[in-house]
Amino acid sequence: MKDPDLTHYPNLATFFYRELRGDARPVDLHPTAAVVSPSDGKVLHFGVVEQREVEQVKGLTYSLDAFFGKADDPSVEAGIAGSTMADATMSHSHNAAAEDEFAVVNGIPYTLDSMIGSTGTLEPAVQSLGRQLRDHERLYFCVIYLAPGDYHRFHSPANWVVESRRHFAGELYSVSPYIARTIQNLFVLNERVALLGRWKHGFMSMTAVGATNVGSVVINFDKELRTNLRERSLLPGEFTQLSYKALSSKLHGVPLSKGQEVGGFRLGSTVVLVFSAPHTFQFNVAPDQTVKMGEALGHIPITE
Repeated sequence: MKDPDLTHYPNLATFFYRELRGDARPVDLHPTAAVVSPSDGKVLHFGVVEQREVEQVKGLTYSLDAFFGKADDPSVEAGIAGSTMADATMSHSHNAAAEDEFAVVNGIPYTLDSMIGSTGTLEPAVQSLGRQLRDHERLYFCVIYLAPGDYHRFHSPANWVVESRRHFAGELYSVSPYIARTIQNLFVLNERVALLGRWKHGFMSMTAVGATNVGSVVINFDKELRTNLRERSLLPGEFTQLSYKALSSKLHGVPLSKGQEVGGFRLGSTVVLVFSAPHTFQFNVAPDQTVKMGEALGHIPITE
């Protein structure tokens, strides 16, 4: 722990949300380690998205469109102003030279719209992926469960640019492995926050799924986000959408580096990654395997 004095934590929620020492979770920066674990936890399931269906556990699937929302207009949509950035750690997103370097070094196209032919300014890339994946690419997913005792902050799984955020109203059912094996469409039913964007291999997303007493999701660079509200203005399944594109005239979003802290939960919950990658991508984890933030989830061999 960064602060080992337990008297500095007034309750369990603040203790679970504790920071760790800077060297406590080394990040695998090897070039072949394409995607790293965004959090501590247990790998519930992983694999290739087939027919736009994702398995929450073996044998139980949910629709990718239901999980991310349809391409139709959300209940509420808005832009985000530069003044809502949480701290100076993201200030380089307003620096043209830094943006150029981030895009070039990480092989990220400047705009997702031009890359996949999306016409809507807020329409996430996943709406077009079924038709726009290139021949050598596939859509992959990985589900990681954070138990109540795990480190509760989540980090960037790769070098990528977050273009928008979708906040879905929903329930706060437990997401424990037992419940995940029991309730169909669990991750679609629960409240969740989806960060949508792109990396060098196309679409990238990270979704924080709420759970029992864990509706409070924090995104460090998004002060507008309010979750677990007692008085809901949205019906279950509806969502609000916020675009980060105005934060950068070149990258059209928030650049995140592999291992960079993104946010967290107030208690244990689940993180779902969905991303496109070459067909040579291989997961190197097993179901029910315990992982630490920063450990490689899969690799892409380097080709000459």
